[in-house]
Amino acid sequence: MSNSRKRLNRREFISTALAGAASVGLLNRLAPAKDVPGTAAPVPQVQSGNKMTERKLGKTGIVLPVVSMGVMNADNPELVKKSYELGIRHFDTAYGYMRGRNEEMLGKVFTELKCRDKVIIATKIPPPGQRDAQKAKEEFLRMADTSLKRLQTDHVDMIYMHDVSAVENVHPPALTEALAQLKKEGKARFVGFSTHSNMAACLNEAARTGFHDVILTSFNYAHAGNKELSDALANAAAKGIGLIAMKTQCSQYWYREGLSSVEQMYYQGAIIQSAVLKWVLRHDFITTAVPGYTTYEQLSEDVSAGLNLALSSEEKKFLDDHKVKLAMEFYCRQCSQCLSSCPKNADIPSLMRTHMYAACYGNFFQARDTYDGISSERRLEACASCHSCRARCVHGISIPKRIDELKALFG
Repeated sequence: MSNSRKRLNRREFISTALAGAASVGLLNRLAPAKDVPGTAAPVPQVQSGNKMTERKLGKTGIVLPVVSMGVMNADNPELVKKSYELGIRHFDTAYGYMRGRNEEMLGKVFTELKCRDKVIIATKIPPPGQRDAQKAKEEFLRMADTSLKRLQTDHVDMIYMHDVSAVENVHPPALTEALAQLKKEGKARFVGFSTHSNMAACLNEAARTGFHDVILTSFNYAHAGNKELSDALANAAAKGIGLIAMKTQCSQYWYREGLSSVEQMYYQGAIIQSAVLKWVLRHDFITTAVPGYTTYEQLSEDVSAGLNLALSSEEKKFLDDHKVKLAMEFYCRQCSQCLSSCPKNADIPSLMRTHMYAACYGNFFQARDTYDGISSERRLEACASCHSCRARCVHGISIPKRIDELKALFG
């Protein structure tokens, strides 16, 4: 392929990704269409002072509204201020989000509002690439200090090890020592990890040992039939671990790949957003969710869901519809069952997350950081010698299509 064609493909993919993000409501949720099943009038503006349902976060003693803010894709400080005004009290960010600017924005907002003692801040530190244990610990602590400076605070309420997906990484000695030190020094009130894949095994390991106070886990309607995950979440909660849900809105091309354009209209509008968020929050082992809203309309929709967790007749009908369950088969659950189908041992789950951040969130910084976090021999280089992708998803996701799109972006 010529360089000019590579550039064309890259532009096409970025254009398509942004259009797709808009069409599924990630850049700006569409207004509901008239006479389309599963839609309703726009959610009215939520008034400040209305109080959301609250729950305790495990044994931490913290009480939180069931809806919090996942700040990863947000770059508007006014949206953070409005979130606080409407009762959001927990804000989730990470060392790498927007190359540090995400944390800096939160730090400025909370300093301006003088509300640091009224908010619960969580940040995530990526595992250092250092092989030497002592150096890895030192690097982790250095990044934590950098996060505190950006956030303009002497402590955060929660620090997570970012993206734990293997049981052996739930308690890496060097980073466990670092987390314990951060708690001892008062730089973190509570510690834990985030997990996007192999969640059940990681949750059960954490419950077994009791070291982690909190866990940020992927959990959404696509996991409705995953009893192993539900049992692991219930087990962790029973052991006093505070559970926070992310990826609650199933924001991927889960309906665009399997349905006609006419059928896709069923999945646009406010009903889908409130229905899938409420589905998560109606599990009482989840303390709060961190939906990644980026507009005032999305904020209003999500907070409205937290005011009343009862499913409306329209929301219940939407979740019960067989088309929803069928379309949800095209959501990447990060189950890792695809790994055995790849003869080159590419890290397909992480590549699919990279694709999600780019094509669905329109967040190319996070896509790049996720991709760079994959070991070099398991990135797209592993795919170079394959004339056609043989990786297969047991749920029907087109892995070859998404790999080709990633090649256009990173090639």
